[in-house]
Amino acid sequence: MEFDAVLLPPRRARMIAQGWWLDRTINDELDACAAACPDKVALTACRTETGEVTRFTYGELARMADRIAVGLHRLGVRRQDVVACQLPNWWQFTLVYLACSRIGAVMNPLMHIFREHELGFMLRHGEAKVMIAPRVFRGFDHEAMVRGLQSQLPALQQLVIVDGQGPDSFETLLSGPAWEEAPDARDILRASRPGPDDITQLIYTSGTTGEPKGVMHSANTTFSNIVPYAQRLDLDAQDVVLMASPMAHQTGFMYGLMMPILLKASVVLQDIWEARQGIALIQREQVSFTMASTPFLTDLTNTVAAQGTPVPSLKTFLCAGAPIPSALVEQARAVLGSKIVSAWGMSENGAVTLIRLDDPDERAFSTDGLPLPGVEIRVMGTDGQPAPAGVAGELHVRSCSNFGGYLKRPQWNHTDAEGWFDTGDLARIDAQGYLRITGRSKDVIIRGGENIPVVEIENLLYRHPAVQQVALVAYPDERLGERACAVVVCKPGRSLDLPGLVAYLKGHKVAMQYLPERLELLDAMPATPTGKFQKFKLRDLLKAKLAAS
Repeated sequence: MEFDAVLLPPRRARMIAQGWWLDRTINDELDACAAACPDKVALTACRTETGEVTRFTYGELARMADRIAVGLHRLGVRRQDVVACQLPNWWQFTLVYLACSRIGAVMNPLMHIFREHELGFMLRHGEAKVMIAPRVFRGFDHEAMVRGLQSQLPALQQLVIVDGQGPDSFETLLSGPAWEEAPDARDILRASRPGPDDITQLIYTSGTTGEPKGVMHSANTTFSNIVPYAQRLDLDAQDVVLMASPMAHQTGFMYGLMMPILLKASVVLQDIWEARQGIALIQREQVSFTMASTPFLTDLTNTVAAQGTPVPSLKTFLCAGAPIPSALVEQARAVLGSKIVSAWGMSENGAVTLIRLDDPDERAFSTDGLPLPGVEIRVMGTDGQPAPAGVAGELHVRSCSNFGGYLKRPQWNHTDAEGWFDTGDLARIDAQGYLRITGRSKDVIIRGGENIPVVEIENLLYRHPAVQQVALVAYPDERLGERACAVVVCKPGRSLDLPGLVAYLKGHKVAMQYLPERLELLDAMPATPTGKFQKFKLRDLLKAKLAAS
């Protein structure tokens, strides 16, 4: 595969000179761990459906990475070939990435919820040579699905099935034979190692809008984000990270797979999020840090409160993916005792902004944080000039961690000659430099020429006693262009109607033009696995209802 990562070469000299790109790879870091702390537990993976717990020390992790790497080479995988991996948070996910890195292959992590439509596009677009999938997960037959797709994918030469029972099982092809002891193993591992600017990850955007795009990252782009991220959060080798967010999303990949190795820390993987099990893991493993979206924080807080089972080791919960309601921050601080950190980022650049640990709690629900070192942000007005403090506009990011581009879609890179990436988000920056995302450019609601402050209205509605989840979306109107509809999931046993919702907002002195003029009640929000609401699906739902009325 030829990777058209055109955004990397123009900034290499500057990134090296400024010290942001370290010119190290995950191989260097894993080797350092294996040398410095070979007997330290690196990885604990918990499989919910079987109760199986698997642990690897750093020495074992490095040895297994070498074994699987040689196994992949035996399957024909070579430098810059794509290995697709549709696994939940199992130990095999981490080891496949480390093995790919040993031989210069590129891992393409795929969310386990993807089905034929999404997988067919991604595997074809990414030209995956090998596809690794579970036999069954959460009652779904992944093996049957990928076998059904194989004939449509000419580049796909080999399926590997975790828990498989045939000759193409993961255990038979990759993790069983002691490939690392073969006479040619050392030559294979030494000859194929990637450089720090080689593409190491091909990850598809999560699909809140439009066609997924293949984001290309190198070791230099990812490490330049992880290092300042960990420093801002005061994380080090003594920390234990819980990762229940999907590893196939950038959250899990960068901060649950790569970061612990860079820190020589330990990580605990939870494959199915369930708050009671999460609490048990935090207590047993003495977890000190986790990162997840708002629903995870809600579940954890409510369950700790209901069970009376404290989690004193959990110092920090970084919450990203959607604004955190102020009531949740206040409750979580009281119940968990953890620092709640808000953040914002994208697959294209990892975390961009985080609040600081010594910031007041109010910053966690009123802002999305300050830029990390090596990151610049700006908000552009409709006149093409930087907007004043506090004024919303289009958010641009220029970062050491910005991606190499979209695979085969350079026309969509949205990066100018000076390195500014147009995120597609709307935001404002306050006088102290803190960012606040106000919506996606496609999610903006313009009612009679007036922009409705979507995030602010949503945050107010989150404080309504009947509201569990809410999203404000536009629907067409002949006279005003657009009007606002509140889509709400009510708390169990609660109800809500439009007059009550409007009265509530009026009680908070909301401008008449900003009031929702329609209410839709749902049992559940359409969302990505990381908790981001798919507003395009809500807009489609509204269009269908309006057309039928």
